Amino acid sequence: MNNTDATAVVFAYHDVGVRGIETLLARGVKVELVVTHADDPAENNWFSSVADGARRYGIETILPGPDELPRLTDRLKVLSPDFIFSFYYRHMIPSAVLATAKRGALNLHGSLLPRYRGRAPVNWAVLAGESETGASLHYMVARADAGDLVGRESVPILPNDTAGEVMAKVAVAGERLLWRCMPELIAGTAPRTPLDLAAGNYCGRRRPEDGRIDWSGSAWSIHNLIRAVAPPYPGAFTTWQGKRLDLLRSHFRGEAGRGNRPRIHAEAGRLYCDCSDGRRFELLKCALDETPLSADSFPELARGESLFPGANS
Repeated sequence: MNNTDATAVVFAYHDVGVRGIETLLARGVKVELVVTHADDPAENNWFSSVADGARRYGIETILPGPDELPRLTDRLKVLSPDFIFSFYYRHMIPSAVLATAKRGALNLHGSLLPRYRGRAPVNWAVLAGESETGASLHYMVARADAGDLVGRESVPILPNDTAGEVMAKVAVAGERLLWRCMPELIAGTAPRTPLDLAAGNYCGRRRPEDGRIDWSGSAWSIHNLIRAVAPPYPGAFTTWQGKRLDLLRSHFRGEAGRGNRPRIHAEAGRLYCDCSDGRRFELLKCALDETPLSADSFPELARGESLFPGANS
């Protein structure tokens, strides 16, 4: 472990938060306080607990609600940390709190800024069919994901990667980026490059209903939706005969389908989705009202019949 006199207060959540705290500690930064928030009971919380991770290191951890954050200003003025860091913390940190950091307040964001500012950047990048994303370390200002850039670390998005798989890559990229930048931040020599916000885009929160499939789209766009919201996220879905049909994993090779009418059919023991653009993808995992299905277990498909999966119904 490196030795330094630098101190920090960390606002954190998710695996990125756990790894970020451990990276600061490994760089010799004294983390004086960790601020996190309670899990959302409506979500599938598949990631590590920041609170548990911080307590293993004996770091005081608090869970204030978003309305309570301004009250932290006086507490942080007393701590007078060199840095404030935000690692996947979901609430906006008040400017008065950010101002208590003597050497700056920085955020680790899961995209290559200025692109995909805002919520769920990995999911949005996969949905858009991007071939690359990454992590960015930047200074925090009143506007979200708009402060000066310190550094970026890129990772590839392969054509059949799910958002969960890309998220794991981005978490490692964030760890590598923070490790690389901390010595310069501590020394006061880290670069600050203003972001050209006009060259990027801002994304809002995604909700489970956003996973509903529009069957007028191309095979590539529907495949991108499936992998963008594949488990552990809520999943892409359509309806068939009044039941929910979840399309949970797909594989795209750019193959021609049997026509341009959206349908699911069996071929040589495999399931395929033909789409409106005349292309298809293989359906690797699906479920009807939470019951896993295959070409053999889905009666309509096992008889070799086509399925038109209720477009927009």
